[in-house]
Amino acid sequence: MTRLRITGLRATPINLPLEKPMWWTGGHYPGTSKTIIEVETDQGLIGLGEAPSVDVVDSIRAMGDRLIGADALDIAGCESLCVPPWQIVQNTDDSSVVKAFGAIEIALWDLRGKVAGEPLCRLLGGAVRKAIPFTEYFGFRAGGEMDPQAVADYCVRMREEHGSTMFEGKLILGDPRIEIDTVKEMRAALGPDAMIRLDSNMQWSLPTAIRVFRDIELYDIRNYEDPVATFEEMAELRKHSSIRMSTHVPDIRRAVAVGAPDYIVTNFAVLGGISRTVRFIGACEAMGVGFWCYSGDAGVATAAYLHMSAAMPWISEPSQSLFRWQIGDVIQGGPFRQVNNVVAVPEGPGLGVTLDRQALAHWHNHLVDNGPLNHFHDPAMPGRFRRLPLT
Repeated sequence: MTRLRITGLRATPINLPLEKPMWWTGGHYPGTSKTIIEVETDQGLIGLGEAPSVDVVDSIRAMGDRLIGADALDIAGCESLCVPPWQIVQNTDDSSVVKAFGAIEIALWDLRGKVAGEPLCRLLGGAVRKAIPFTEYFGFRAGGEMDPQAVADYCVRMREEHGSTMFEGKLILGDPRIEIDTVKEMRAALGPDAMIRLDSNMQWSLPTAIRVFRDIELYDIRNYEDPVATFEEMAELRKHSSIRMSTHVPDIRRAVAVGAPDYIVTNFAVLGGISRTVRFIGACEAMGVGFWCYSGDAGVATAAYLHMSAAMPWISEPSQSLFRWQIGDVIQGGPFRQVNNVVAVPEGPGLGVTLDRQALAHWHNHLVDNGPLNHFHDPAMPGRFRRLPLT
């Protein structure tokens, strides 16, 4: 097999602002800050990876130093140079090393595809689908939709302009009545066939969630993500409603043990990279727990989602998407945009995407000038963390 020696690694932190800040449980959500990774090799090939945050930049760069001279195609060997024994990391150590290496590991898979001249989905077994479904996003946005009718009107516009019939969003202003009223308006405007999924980022107490579920179940809600704070509370909520639930907490054992949630939604780097994500999805399938992909990423991680969703039959539900709201990206032709609910899988080797170096520099400078984007800012309480009433 071809030996591909790693000669360097670059980690570039960036900001990816949204066109308007969205309200979520923690306050204003103005966009995300990511880390773009380039693994350089002695054959001139460069592999691209992406970390879901910027807190692991130093760890990524330290791992890059350790990987100099390593065979980029020996992914297990590279992991052994960077990550302590898995059971220690998961239980007694700082699991951020998993996220740091997971982002690098995506770049190593990109290199494997480039060496083989094949898209990532073929390396993962081949594509069972080439058009990957993603939801549109909705929510209450500063300077945008701030009442039930406005949210419903926005979704109708997305259907008319882009053929969108799959929607997911956050209706988080701390008032359950507003959420219930918005769902009612959306269903009336979109008709019976549109998919509506909700996400509250654990904003509700269990009694309030029971009330909300009781009132929205009439409107055929496909799924509700993290309605309450714990799996145990989700299991209790299950006794009062047939609405399915998902979570960003990737704990299959606990989900199976307590009987909720039904789906896990997460980022590949958080799981440790492509290889571990394949095994994680296999475990989900064996245990009957669904899986779909995260949102708010740059085009590198999104390309990985597209290839994984193409190759994994178990990913049957549409993944999340903030595509329409993202005002920039770091890949040529980005951000991805769905048409008639789907995005095509990139056809080039590896991830099939190419860095736009001018855009990368622009969004890196945005972070240098403004700092990482703050998800926990509430204009009504500057300098303090937001607390919603868990009624």
